[in-house]
Amino acid sequence: MNSEATISERINKLKACVIIPTFNNCKTLQRVIDGVLQYTLNIIVVNDGSTDTTDSILQSYSQIIQIVIPSNKGKGNALRLGFAKAIQIGYEYAITIDSDGQHYSDDILVFLNELEIEEKPSLLIGNRNMGQDGIPKKSSFGNSFSNFWFWFETGISLNDTQSGYRAYPLKAIPKKLFTRKFEFEIEIIVRTAWKGVTVKNVPIKILYDPNERVSHFRPFKDFTRISILNTILVLITLLYIKPRNFFRSFKKKSFKDFLREDILESNDSNYKKSLSIALGTFIGISPFWGFQTVIVIFLSVTLRLNKILAFAFSNISLPPVIPFIIFGSLLVGSYIVPSETQLVFDTSITFTAIKNNMQQYLVGSIILALSTAVILGFLSFLLLTFFNRFKSNK
Repeated sequence: MNSEATISERINKLKACVIIPTFNNCKTLQRVIDGVLQYTLNIIVVNDGSTDTTDSILQSYSQIIQIVIPSNKGKGNALRLGFAKAIQIGYEYAITIDSDGQHYSDDILVFLNELEIEEKPSLLIGNRNMGQDGIPKKSSFGNSFSNFWFWFETGISLNDTQSGYRAYPLKAIPKKLFTRKFEFEIEIIVRTAWKGVTVKNVPIKILYDPNERVSHFRPFKDFTRISILNTILVLITLLYIKPRNFFRSFKKKSFKDFLREDILESNDSNYKKSLSIALGTFIGISPFWGFQTVIVIFLSVTLRLNKILAFAFSNISLPPVIPFIIFGSLLVGSYIVPSETQLVFDTSITFTAIKNNMQQYLVGSIILALSTAVILGFLSFLLLTFFNRFKSNK
């Protein structure tokens, strides 16, 4: 059996297809399709409103599936339609390859080799050598920019997040995707990673021929779209994804594990741990009711503190302690904001009483939160230092 037939069988076994989105790439489209046909007939070409000779080229390929979009709607839209068609047919993986001639069809083997050893669905992105001669500096910069934001939004470090040569696990990617242009390829990898799906690079070759390659990337418009998308993704990351992931990991820990791993044996310095405790205490006592968890996670991530410690100590405002915190805040505030009402720690400490003394409460709670945070932070630093010295002497 020849090697091409073997590769074709491997592709069929994985229930995979190759999707080729194209828009005005008549110079290279035929070469790309012929290259892929050496390995499989499972090809879906999406003609995204081409106005060159693409239509006449595709007429000679009746053996492959073709989707024709009357007018150009963007690469993201073309991929969405290609994915939908692939799922309808019954494919489970879609390998996407650009039609501008920069990718080598024999790198399909790289994706196959990796998919066959992965135990769970994975999204694979071709890792181009962006440092080789002929690669435009603006492409290299844009890729580095994209890599940074992908890492910030997912915690996954990749060398190439902009390559269009990819393998998508069709059942694992988000069902609803919202972007339709170039930014689609950023949205889908970030949101797939948020679902817990493995997203990783695989090495591929690349050919940059300025005489053949046609880029449809519009620097101002598309960069603006990508920037807006990353702004939204960063906000979702800080306000939802990181707190969600944190809760999932925190729930798995017992108090003993928390004490040992996150306080006593953490790799963080005593200074960083005590600052994390101080931050959590401050947010826990401050009048940010309902937003304390989001704020403490956001600040601990931004300031690069110990998220688990900060969150744990933000729970200082447990229900049994809340009346004491409220009374203490009102009492401290009364020394700065005079009031005719005499404070007594009894059932008179109600929401009505707080409302009538709101200025006292707000001022007092901030002062109480700050002073308690400083005291606990200082004491924790002393105790941690003492423990480390005791451990070293022992």
